[in-house]
Amino acid sequence: MGLAATLLLSTALHAEQWIQIEAQPSLTEATEAARGYAGRLPNVVGFELPGRWNAIALGPYATEAEAEAARLTLRAQGLIPGDSYLTDGGQYRQPFWPVGATLSTLPPATTPEVSAPGATETAMPAEEMPTEALPMALPDETPAQARASERALSREDREALQTALKFAGVYNSGIDGAFGPGTRRAMSDWQAMKGYDITGVLTTQQRAEALGAYQAVIDSLGMAPVADEVAGVTISLPLGLVEFDAYAPPFAKYKSKDGSGVQVMLISQTGDEATLGGLYEIMQTLEIVPMDGPRTRDNHSFSLTGTNAEITSHTEARLVNGAVKGWTLIWPTPKTTDDQTRHQMALDAMKSSFATLDGVLPDAYGEGAAQDIDLLAGLDIRRPEKAGSGFYVDDKGAVLTSAELVASCAKITIDDGYEATVTATEDGMALLTPVETLAPLSVAKFDSQLPRLQSEVSVSGYAYAGRLDAPTLNYGLMAEHKGLSGEEDLLRLAMTTLPGEAGGPLLNSSGAVIGMLAAKDAIPEAQARSLPEDVAFAYDMEKIAGFLSGHGVTVSASDSATSDTDLVRIGRDLTVLVSCWN
Repeated sequence: MGLAATLLLSTALHAEQWIQIEAQPSLTEATEAARGYAGRLPNVVGFELPGRWNAIALGPYATEAEAEAARLTLRAQGLIPGDSYLTDGGQYRQPFWPVGATLSTLPPATTPEVSAPGATETAMPAEEMPTEALPMALPDETPAQARASERALSREDREALQTALKFAGVYNSGIDGAFGPGTRRAMSDWQAMKGYDITGVLTTQQRAEALGAYQAVIDSLGMAPVADEVAGVTISLPLGLVEFDAYAPPFAKYKSKDGSGVQVMLISQTGDEATLGGLYEIMQTLEIVPMDGPRTRDNHSFSLTGTNAEITSHTEARLVNGAVKGWTLIWPTPKTTDDQTRHQMALDAMKSSFATLDGVLPDAYGEGAAQDIDLLAGLDIRRPEKAGSGFYVDDKGAVLTSAELVASCAKITIDDGYEATVTATEDGMALLTPVETLAPLSVAKFDSQLPRLQSEVSVSGYAYAGRLDAPTLNYGLMAEHKGLSGEEDLLRLAMTTLPGEAGGPLLNSSGAVIGMLAAKDAIPEAQARSLPEDVAFAYDMEKIAGFLSGHGVTVSASDSATSDTDLVRIGRDLTVLVSCWN
């Protein structure tokens, strides 16, 4: 507040008398106290004091005599503390209660009547006072008086009222402080909702009620500005729900407070466009960013929203002066309208208040953090429900894999997160088509000539379900050109395999594809009996070719020999990691 405004406020206060009934060290405590008194007393006003204290007072009274008479009467009724005293308000600054109030809109205080003749100053606890003895909270106004008091509102007061009406669900236009047809209609709707006479102009009492309901939610969130000079971020946070936990680069972590379930991450790291893009990809691998939700990204910023049954999170980050700065809000998925409103209010406040400082979170703060490939800065990395192998069968990125691997998946990805859909399934095989056309390094070249029995064959696959960055090559022998029950479309292998290798290509010594490793659960003999560990099965080339050609994929024949070194390269370029997400 400017010097001129301060002098005007001081002059107005000094011309009247107040009963100071309480002082509190924090605004939150003072607001709660003021709300409590306002439930049973008229003319309750909260003022900021010099320093960090806040006063709750009654008034204004025109004369000292009126104020003293009111003090004695209220003390006699036990409605104010015995140590309440008179003051001219010389130390009072800006009002904080009622929300949006100004001195010009406060009605003059009146001296209350003693509840019974001969009452003394013996205090009766407020909770024992009969309800009918409590004074009205605020006198109502006629429409003309309401318009007069409304004209005295500042632009900030008008914007605050529009915000409160939007919070109440009756206003959906811009917050501009202009009371046009949209705001008047919202006021009428609010009055109808609350059972008041519909005039389209709120009285002082009605404004206080609407603003008080909004302020109560703000108080429950505890929104307060935080300037983290280590991370170089300033932002309003719901400190009623979170508290600082630790620095774990690139995050400053705020954990849930009092079981709220809410978390906040401030993002801060040195970097460029590549760093921003990398963070965009990494964030989507974390459990705190559910898979379902909109994502936007450009060269200088990104946003991620994710929702599942447990949590809803929103992340924003941008490139600023050689650093990536941003934040994430994690919130228990709202189940009620009230909680949806609280979540949206916190989200809007964080979006509008986010700004950057010069500091960048040093990597040294990460020393001593838990080291685990399933963790990033102490946060759980999302892992697929199942992961296994597949291989490219055309130059647009179509993939052949095991049908068991991709059954009942909410989302399927191949390699570095490219999303794919199941085009067809048949007899243990599945054909995947990427959502976006890909350009594989290598495509399967098939050989219809089966190798001799007991000759060496190999399977390329992600045996460890993606925990290694590349596929491994597993060697074995061609044991039989049939299944154990004589199946003509199966090959029996003398090879010990792991579940993650199912769906991978079976290669001959020249690097040509002669089959696809089958999931053991898809083979009847393996389901019915406990077979030796070194028994595996593959679907042969003829079965694969029939399936692929039946769904529009033309197979290519192999025409060249290769070395063992080339075999490893072919397997690596041909094989893809297939992940099933739920």
